[in-house]
Amino acid sequence: MTASAYDYTFSTIDGAPLPMTSFRDKVVLVVNTASACGLTPQYDGLEKLYSDYKDKGLIVLGVPCNQFAGQEPGTEAEIRDFCETRFNVDFPLTSKVDVKGETAHPFYKWAQDQLGEPAVPVWNFHKILIGRRGEAIRAFGPRTEPEAPEITAEIEKAL
Repeated sequence: MTASAYDYTFSTIDGAPLPMTSFRDKVVLVVNTASACGLTPQYDGLEKLYSDYKDKGLIVLGVPCNQFAGQEPGTEAEIRDFCETRFNVDFPLTSKVDVKGETAHPFYKWAQDQLGEPAVPVWNFHKILIGRRGEAIRAFGPRTEPEAPEITAEIEKAL
């Protein structure tokens, strides 16, 4: 069994390699995102969380996914433009990936091994918190707002 989130690599929304090791010694909130979801306004909360805590070592990592009701149908360029223009997103975004099932990105399979069923996204804006040593700390469901006390408390503890 893989010991750390650092063993995985995504691609940036622009197609460059994005190894999780680039976030070593940071706390990372990994969130599967979608542009056409009722929860899409959570981008505002995610950006606020990122701006409030990035100087203390938090990274928010947006992971676009089209597995839930086809709510992320666009290209990477369209997703990036939407996030930047509609929500002023400044945190890193990956290329579009699957987050559940047989085709899930390996990071998500690892998170499920670490945290069990709570780590399996049931909808867009599911959140997985990764600690400074690459350990999976906790998963939060889609309806848990980014700035909810249970999320900020876990982030502050991990920082």
